[in-house]
Amino acid sequence: MARASALDSYRAKRRFDATPEPSGDAETEAGWRYAIQKHDATRLHYDLRLELDGVLLSWAVTRGPSRDTSEKRLAVRTEDHPVDYATFEGVIPEGYGAGTVMLWDHGSWEPVGDPRQGLKDGKLAFHIHGERLVGRWALVRMKPRKDESRENWLLIKEKDEHVSRRGDVLKTHVKSVASGRTMNQIAKGAAPAERSARKSGAPGFVEPMLATLVETTPDGDDWLFEVKFDGYRAQVAAAGDEVAIYTRSGLDWTSRFPAIAEAARKLKLDGCLIDGEIVALDENGVSDFGALQGALEDGRSRSLSLFAFDLLFDGGEDIRRLPLTERKARLKQRLRFSKGPVHYADDFEDGAGGLEALSKAGYEGVVAKRRSGTYRSGRGKGWLKIKAGHRQEFAILGVSPSEKDRPFASLLVGLTEGRRLVYAGRVGSGFSDADFERLTKAFSPRWREAPPIKPPPGAIGRNARWLEPDLVAEVAFAGFTRDGQVRHGRFLGLREDKPARAAKRERAAAAKAASGSSKRSEAAPAPHVRLTHPERELYPGVTKADVAAYLETVAPRMLPFAEGRALSLVRCPEGIAGERFFQKHSHSGLPEAVGRRMIEDGKGEPFEALFVADAEGLASTAQVSALEIHINGARLDRPDKPDRVVFDLDPDETVGFAEVKEAAFELREALLALELESFALLTGGKGVHVVAPLARKRGWDEVSAFAKALAERFAEAEPKRFVATMTKAKRRGKIFIDHFRNGRAASAIAPYSLRARDGAPVACPVTWEELRRLDRADAFQITDAERIAAADPWKGYATAAKQSISARALKALVGD
Repeated sequence: MARASALDSYRAKRRFDATPEPSGDAETEAGWRYAIQKHDATRLHYDLRLELDGVLLSWAVTRGPSRDTSEKRLAVRTEDHPVDYATFEGVIPEGYGAGTVMLWDHGSWEPVGDPRQGLKDGKLAFHIHGERLVGRWALVRMKPRKDESRENWLLIKEKDEHVSRRGDVLKTHVKSVASGRTMNQIAKGAAPAERSARKSGAPGFVEPMLATLVETTPDGDDWLFEVKFDGYRAQVAAAGDEVAIYTRSGLDWTSRFPAIAEAARKLKLDGCLIDGEIVALDENGVSDFGALQGALEDGRSRSLSLFAFDLLFDGGEDIRRLPLTERKARLKQRLRFSKGPVHYADDFEDGAGGLEALSKAGYEGVVAKRRSGTYRSGRGKGWLKIKAGHRQEFAILGVSPSEKDRPFASLLVGLTEGRRLVYAGRVGSGFSDADFERLTKAFSPRWREAPPIKPPPGAIGRNARWLEPDLVAEVAFAGFTRDGQVRHGRFLGLREDKPARAAKRERAAAAKAASGSSKRSEAAPAPHVRLTHPERELYPGVTKADVAAYLETVAPRMLPFAEGRALSLVRCPEGIAGERFFQKHSHSGLPEAVGRRMIEDGKGEPFEALFVADAEGLASTAQVSALEIHINGARLDRPDKPDRVVFDLDPDETVGFAEVKEAAFELREALLALELESFALLTGGKGVHVVAPLARKRGWDEVSAFAKALAERFAEAEPKRFVATMTKAKRRGKIFIDHFRNGRAASAIAPYSLRARDGAPVACPVTWEELRRLDRADAFQITDAERIAAADPWKGYATAAKQSISARALKALVGD
């Protein structure tokens, strides 16, 4: 009865004797269907459909979805639709919703938390498992305007492995995911396009689930273990004789693995999508990546094998939401008659013992998987990889010349950090004659004069021959040096299945989520401060120990701005997903390294303020799970004389970061006109702080009045762009120039502080030139600690701190 009433509005708006749309009378099996339909009605838009409680929840997304986290797309809630509408494609005649409808994407969705409560609260988070869209998304309800009847939400891509700022997915995919037709072809009634294997029953490529690197095998009964194969990740999509083999990035490599494709045809699989690894086995039955590459290079791919470890679609049914054990049982049944080269990948229970035995036998390591886990595209904690030694991919940047009779002495390799490649050392061993021949051939069209990165100092950089950085090498190595260079690198082979931009330093994640034992990231050496529960996870994959280690790493940069000031801490005892509170007063639970001093607040009342004086004090704030450190504008030795003025450019959610940057440069120019040099700080959220250091001459009233007057000048000059008041209703579509950070009792985020947000972003100082290039305010994360600590973007800050607000500037803005 509830289902029928939910569709009353849908049915009342349509005449089913005239429209081809489904009436909703058909019985459908309950599930978690997801679809997006491109709808050329009065205005072109995209309808998002999510199945819940027997109907499709529906939103009209005016500009369509975006994989860019900074793009928040308006999504207007519409009436619930019947479940069978998820497959509708056609032309709606004159009347309600008239126009052409294309099925643009389909698949399943997975709510994060209780979806019904999320709808009620106005924040619905979920994972999409589609053919074109994957990953984590959120729908956030907007506050309604007065007398507004429609329910406006924002569709937002949340941070994960699937964020993309390159290209528009709506322009990339212009044909139906079901029929292969364009909008014009659907409008004209053209027959569905002739279907390839992918369109005729064989499922399409699915973004693979990836394992997170940890240091040791997890404990607990909910884990099973598999061999970590050393090969190419692959998916086999099969429907009878129609078979496609996809790489981990979705490339169709069916023609490169004819024996595996033929074996899949013989199995007569019905609408299956198998996940596995293609390998070359040595004489001992161990996978050998170098042999795999050689087999492909020499046309000997018929000697290769596929070890299948997961089943994503079975009989055309999307089974990714089923537990792993059930998926593997179905897979084993499907492959029961296979005699090779397609093999079922067995699992085992003793992770630690298996890792030891496999390491001795020459295997790369093991993969731990939650028995009860669903299949989620992207990297997460449901699958963990534990390696027997260090090995990963590196981008090839160039070569060092050889003094012997060899094409080169070593490879110069690099890794992606943030949005740029950085030098990561040399790889000088492991090359066979065939490798030299293969690499020389690959290098031939790629030589370039200019280095693709900031070259290493000394003879290495001077003598290097540089390459276009689009080749990827698999390298075994002993570890990294303190300055991030690979130690004792050994070449294993070229990787054709991964782009160079994917070559990033693999860091062992905090493993509490895996096993409950105390482990730390490889990137975060043990901090020197005493911590209770160092393994407690404060961000996903980031522990209390990681936070303390980060603070120790950046302390030389952070302390000049944070030491000797009253601090306010944002504490998250249960991590960013739990309760948080703001603390500026002392209490008995604080570490001794955090100092206390009696001062007066803005009303003249005494209180015991918190401060730090050294790296130990800074890192000790992690003990109380302080994820944000905010600083007062004056130092404790002269609390009545601020030494900085801060303008916080805080954009409304509809304002893009490019507009925030433009405002920051305009504010910089205005301050220069008043003879004040300023510096840019990415907030780690949405905005930018423009900070001008000051000599300690003026009091709070003068500095506060100066900041207020300048902010109001901007707001008065361009009221459609700026606002200088806190009133939320007045900030819609504008940038709030928050000048209230400049009061005696106020504070602002400290440079280099973490933020209590997803991804562990950093409030990071940047140069003005760097700000021009950046495209978001959370461009730096905790994993960038070493790079952050190495740079000094505010070099002139100490010199600029001799400047002060002149009497002329004060008079021009504030008056007499």
